[in-house]
Amino acid sequence: MERVNDMKTALVTGANKGIGFAIAQGLGTLGFTVAVGARDDARREQAVKELQAAGVDAFGVALDVTSDDSVAEAAATVERTAGRLDVLVNNAGVSGAIENGTQDPTTLDLEVVRTVLDTNVLGVVRVTNAMLPLLSRANSPRIVNVSSSMGSLTLQTGPVMAAYAPSKSMLNSVTAQYARRLADTNVIVNACCPGYVATDFTGFNAPRTPEQGAAIAVRLATLPDDGPRGGFFDDEGVVPW
Repeated sequence: MERVNDMKTALVTGANKGIGFAIAQGLGTLGFTVAVGARDDARREQAVKELQAAGVDAFGVALDVTSDDSVAEAAATVERTAGRLDVLVNNAGVSGAIENGTQDPTTLDLEVVRTVLDTNVLGVVRVTNAMLPLLSRANSPRIVNVSSSMGSLTLQTGPVMAAYAPSKSMLNSVTAQYARRLADTNVIVNACCPGYVATDFTGFNAPRTPEQGAAIAVRLATLPDDGPRGGFFDDEGVVPW
């Protein structure tokens, strides 16, 4: 389905639930056409239906961030449907198995590390590089990488998770590299921490709602052209790295 050219389009990865869905909803409420990126066909279709029922212009994009082929097909779908991309939110992420000391650094399961990095870091690179040609067609393109304060070497918050936390440290570093590389372009890249949000990731045992967690991502996705680049932010401002 072709869409009107002046409609801004945002792709949110992992948008079928939790913070990703809330980010999609937040951007949709602001008038963006939202591409709902998700692996699971049924969950993706359900998310699109829920967004449309809430008045959001949304369409689904089959997207497995660990697959080069899937990412390439997703870029083709966005190009075919929207013609360009104004916002990319790299939200898809995994915590990795934590049972039986698999993320205790002294008994670390390296396969768990590889699995977490493949989604949380390499997945972001795959998707970002596939979408950059589409983002370059936009007037004010924005990339937002959803990180975590657990990746902060200064704060060292949360439980000891020697696969997940370093994946977010690396994501912050990759974000800074993109921002440096794209400094003389109109593509603005930042990372955000949504905080401790009640999702299946946290067993729904956390103080913040997905909507509260999504707010900083939505804000960074809609920064003015003179907005910050290569930073790490939460609701209260800059997060120390």
